[in-house]
Amino acid sequence: MTETRLPEIPLAQAQLIQGNEACVKGALAAGCRFYGGYPITPSSEIAEHMVRLLPNIGGVFVQMEDEIASLASVVGASLGGMKSMTATSGPGFSLMQEHIGFAAMTEVPCVIVNVMRGGPSTGLPTSPSQGDVMQARWGTHGDHPIIVLAPSSVGEVFHVTVKAFNLAERFRTPVIVLYDEIIGHTRESVVLPATVDVIDREQPHDDPDDFWPMVAPPDGTPPLPAFGDGYRFHVTGLAHDERGFPTNDAQVAEALVARLHRKIEAHLDEIVEVDTYMLDDADIAIFAYGIVGRSAREAVERARDAGIKVGLIRPVTLWPFPAREVAAVASRVDTILVAEMNLGQLIGEVERAVAGNAEVLGYLKADGEPITPTTLLEEILHAEKVRQ
Repeated sequence: MTETRLPEIPLAQAQLIQGNEACVKGALAAGCRFYGGYPITPSSEIAEHMVRLLPNIGGVFVQMEDEIASLASVVGASLGGMKSMTATSGPGFSLMQEHIGFAAMTEVPCVIVNVMRGGPSTGLPTSPSQGDVMQARWGTHGDHPIIVLAPSSVGEVFHVTVKAFNLAERFRTPVIVLYDEIIGHTRESVVLPATVDVIDREQPHDDPDDFWPMVAPPDGTPPLPAFGDGYRFHVTGLAHDERGFPTNDAQVAEALVARLHRKIEAHLDEIVEVDTYMLDDADIAIFAYGIVGRSAREAVERARDAGIKVGLIRPVTLWPFPAREVAAVASRVDTILVAEMNLGQLIGEVERAVAGNAEVLGYLKADGEPITPTTLLEEILHAEKVRQ
């Protein structure tokens, strides 16, 4: 792990910045030097800031003809040794799914930011939504692992973006940062750190003549040289052997897919992050993420003022799903209220993790309007009546 100073960021000085701008600052701090993208509301500010800042620090910005080509360029740049990213919203994210699968299969580190808006189709371009949660997990075909992070504030967008790059490099995998239009366009006063810890992909130490690109060490993640470094290797989305060449051998193909999952699942302590609040004596827990987590925190405080013992579990990591952490909360409370700006994309995962040890209720809406502390408080009051 190395330490890097942040480009063009005043030290220890409060800044009024937008969520999308915080994403850019986090990416640059993490070492991102290539951006390939196509503008789409409500993520366009990320591209606008990147095109201004990247050339000044030796980076490359390319506006591609569409989102399919955007992620293809990101994968290519990453194979060339550059930390790379793109940003989009729901319709563009749909177009990127094949290349997300390609990056997962070929183990190419990259970061995809999806600033969610209402859907389906072009939907509600300027309205918030959390409708892409399951697409982020299962949007591409086949059995594949994925890491998805969901910040809930402008400051957290910065830190989560840095973490996304570190996880992508550490595990050679695409990482998705998922937040919504409100967080993307909200401006908050934040103090960014002077330095951040940065992880770079592991490099091979073998003689180039002896190098097999898909031979993994015990932790499951092979080293990744850059094209042009003198190591010859083949990249294919087909099932492949340790040499990187296509194979139809069932056992080899199964071992590959198992390793792709194992390198993530064996390191959940490094990946999964959950924020909890006032759960020590709670009878009711709210499960909420992203901008709804912000509303939930205030609703918890208002409910506490009214004498109701409520707490919050807010997953920062959506995938891999924090089942262990949810189960631990379910063992201590009577009710878990799941609040989502969709019609129920994570409530089923919560129910599975709870395994009948607490009642699970849902507050679900997909009308383009945010879930507010006031409406959440009403749901808490209802849950308290049900509980009694």
